[in-house]
Amino acid sequence: MSIWKNIFCVITSPRYGWEVINDSNIPVGKVMRTAFMPLLIVLALSCFVPMIYDRTLSFSGCLMSGIIHFSAYFISYYIIIYLLGGFYPELVKTEGATARLNDYILYNLIFLVLLMILRNLLPSDFTPVLFFRVYLPWMAYRGTDNLFVKKEKVFKFVVISSALLLGLPLALTAGLSLFNINQ
Repeated sequence: MSIWKNIFCVITSPRYGWEVINDSNIPVGKVMRTAFMPLLIVLALSCFVPMIYDRTLSFSGCLMSGIIHFSAYFISYYIIIYLLGGFYPELVKTEGATARLNDYILYNLIFLVLLMILRNLLPSDFTPVLFFRVYLPWMAYRGTDNLFVKKEKVFKFVVISSALLLGLPLALTAGLSLFNINQ
């Protein structure tokens, strides 16, 4: 099973997609190397596209924006793993459970990175693409079956994981943007 097919499946049909991801048994490192990191590079490069539509943007400003977005999503992955592992230690007790949690976070972040790339490619500051972020909690909810989250903890887990997945990259982007002198 291809990683890109897994991404497509989890976005179009989350319940089936998480089953496919779980069954494909692709190592997290491979998903990171062949999908997440290349998409982060494409995200960073897509920050230059608005220069076509907005002549006031500078190369150095777009470069800083690309570095900030790349860093925010990259750092978010590790922070979210740490925080969810702390909130839910039962999800990291075994190597298999840890791999499923890492997949859960990675594929959800890949979805968000794809949305950011699409947003950068469109010639508007306010794009309807950002409304697709509300789909992430549904994807997250469907992934709880493969994580074996207890039924009574599912709602709380989805709220916490969705808040972290949606909020942390935005918070890191805002925090790192404070260092951007080209704004």
